[in-house]
Amino acid sequence: MSARVVALAAAAALWATQALARAEPFDPFGAASIDGRPGMQIPLDAPFVDASGHSVSLRTLAHGRPLVIAPVEHHCPNLCGLTLDGLAQAVAGQTYQPGRDFTLVALGINPREGADAARASQQRLSHADALVGSAASIGAVTRALGYRYAWDARIGQYAHLAAVAVLTPDGRLSHWLYGVAPSSRDLHLALTDAGRGRLGSLGDQIRLLCYHFDPQAGRYDGVVMSLARGLGVATAAALVILIGALLRRGRPRRRTT
Repeated sequence: MSARVVALAAAAALWATQALARAEPFDPFGAASIDGRPGMQIPLDAPFVDASGHSVSLRTLAHGRPLVIAPVEHHCPNLCGLTLDGLAQAVAGQTYQPGRDFTLVALGINPREGADAARASQQRLSHADALVGSAASIGAVTRALGYRYAWDARIGQYAHLAAVAVLTPDGRLSHWLYGVAPSSRDLHLALTDAGRGRLGSLGDQIRLLCYHFDPQAGRYDGVVMSLARGLGVATAAALVILIGALLRRGRPRRRTT
């Protein structure tokens, strides 16, 4: 077989592979996941920039305290703001104080964002450090955390999960708290474990996808579909209760002597 034939065959195979990749729809649930295991060491010395434009690292921010890290897009049009609001409520509902007992960080996962974007998250999550960084620094931390996300070029957003990581003072993953609003009790217990160097279990958690309405598919992804299903179940249950009450009201009452 001549070299020209081999080259043509390789080019055809490459074209077929690229065409297949373009034909397959983007799967946000396949692209976004959390594979981290308790005990994974996080690179605390990766360089970042805070909301004031200063160069910092997770180690300098931690000061030997447990770390609570919320991976977000600072200019996220969907659930990231709710995640920060829910985390703020969880922090306010327990006794450990950010800045004194632990360090609270909103970690930007979009390397295109700058310090001005970080300031928006810092305003929503008081007593927190909001960070941005290069793709290399963000990738080093998120890979160690087992936090997987992907860029969807169709709508210009990252598909990622709503979750919060709790780390020990020496930078080992202790717990993941899933969803836009972790409970104050869960956060308190996770911080207690992390402060003592204990490593929790990921367990079976409900993972909430922070994603957008897909105009091409004509449907909502992630949390919106979950909420819609939940509302549907609640509506059906309410109808059953209402029908039962009407039937009981319509039955003739027995007279007593």
